Amino acid sequence: MLVSLALIFLVGMSLASICEKIKIPRIIGMLVTGIILGPYVLDFLDSSILNISSELRKMALIIILIKAGLSLDLKDLKKVGRPALLMSFIPATFEIIGYVIFAPILFGVSRVEAALIGAVLSAVSPAVVVPRMVDLMDNNLGTKKGIPQMILAGASFDDVFVIVLFSTFLAMNQGEGVNLASFADIPISIVSGILIGAIVGLILYRFFEYRYNKEHLIRNSTKVIIILAVSFLLVALEDYLKGRVAVSGLLAVTSMALVLAMKSTNIVKVRLQEKFGKIWIAAEVVLFVLVGAAVDIRYTMGAGFTAVVMIFIALAIRSIGVFVCMIGTELNPKERLFCVFSYLPKATVQAAIGSVPLASGLNCGKLVLSIAVLAIIITAPLGAFLIDFSKEKLL
Repeated sequence: MLVSLALIFLVGMSLASICEKIKIPRIIGMLVTGIILGPYVLDFLDSSILNISSELRKMALIIILIKAGLSLDLKDLKKVGRPALLMSFIPATFEIIGYVIFAPILFGVSRVEAALIGAVLSAVSPAVVVPRMVDLMDNNLGTKKGIPQMILAGASFDDVFVIVLFSTFLAMNQGEGVNLASFADIPISIVSGILIGAIVGLILYRFFEYRYNKEHLIRNSTKVIIILAVSFLLVALEDYLKGRVAVSGLLAVTSMALVLAMKSTNIVKVRLQEKFGKIWIAAEVVLFVLVGAAVDIRYTMGAGFTAVVMIFIALAIRSIGVFVCMIGTELNPKERLFCVFSYLPKATVQAAIGSVPLASGLNCGKLVLSIAVLAIIITAPLGAFLIDFSKEKLL
C-alpha cells in the first residue's frame, strides 16, 4: 500500500505539473496516471488501495465540499435561487430524454434500457466542477452575478436527482416496475440533508464558542479534524438511514460548512478555508488518480465511434437544458456559455455506478459501462479544459 500511495502522489503530481506547464488542466495528468497505474494497464496499484478506492474518493469529495460550503455566502445563494434549482434537474432531464430518443436508434436497446444509460451518464461531476467553482469564488470571478455559486449548488443537487432516477430505472430493467414513492426521495433527501447539516453546523459553532468563552481555545487545526470527523459521520448517516429516510450526506456536509461560515468570524472562516485548501492539494491527487484507476479502457473498444456520437448528441441536448435554466436571468451570452461548459464534465458518479448494471446481469450492462468509460475519458478533460481556459474571457 505504501508503494502504491507513493506512486499515486509522485506520478500524479508530476504528470499534473507537466500538464500545467503545457497549458492543459492538471486533472488530465491525474486521470492519465490512474489509467496507466490502474489494474487495466500496468496494474501497479495494490489491491488494498483499490478495495477502498470508493471510500478514499468519497473522503476527497467531502474535503472539497467542506471548502465549498465555507466559501459560499447565503446572500449569493438567495440571488441565484431559481436558476440554481432549475440547474439541479433540467439539464439532466434533457440529457436523459436525449438518450431515450437516440440510444434505441444507435444501439438497438429498449426505451427503458436507454433511460438507464441516460441516468448513468447525465450526472455532472462534482469532483471536476466544485473545486473550479471554489477557485472562481476565491478569485472573485463571476461572483457579482453568483455564477459559481449557482453552478456549485446546482451540481450538488443534480447528483441526488440523477442517483434516485438511476435506482428507479435499474429496478424497472430488472422487472420490478415503477416505484413512484422513490421519486419522493429526491426532495426529501435534499431538504433533510440541508436541515441536518445546518443543525450540526450550528451545534459545532456553539461548541467552539463555548470552549472559547471558557478560555479553552481549540486550535484551528483541531477544528479541521473535528469538522472532518463529523462530515464523515454525516455521509455515513446516509447509508445508515437508507431504506428508512432519504438523506443526502454530501449536501449535509456542504450545509454544515455553510452554517459554520455564516456564524464564525471572518478570521476563523478564512483560516479554515486555507487549511482545507492545503488538505485539498493531497486529496485532489488521490481523487482523480483513483477515478482514473476505476476506468476500464478495454470497454472503450467495444463502444466504438457510435458511442462517441451518442455522447456528443446528449451533451448538445443537455446544453439546451442549461440555456433553458438561464431564461429570465441577468446573465449575458458569454456567461451563459460558461454555464454550459461547467455542466459538461462527467467522472465521479459514472465511475461509481457505471458498472452496476453489468454487475446486476442486465443485457445492456456492458454497453452502459462502455459509454460511461468513454464519457469520463472525453468529458472530464474537455469540461475541465473549457472551464479553465474560458473563465477569464467569458466571466
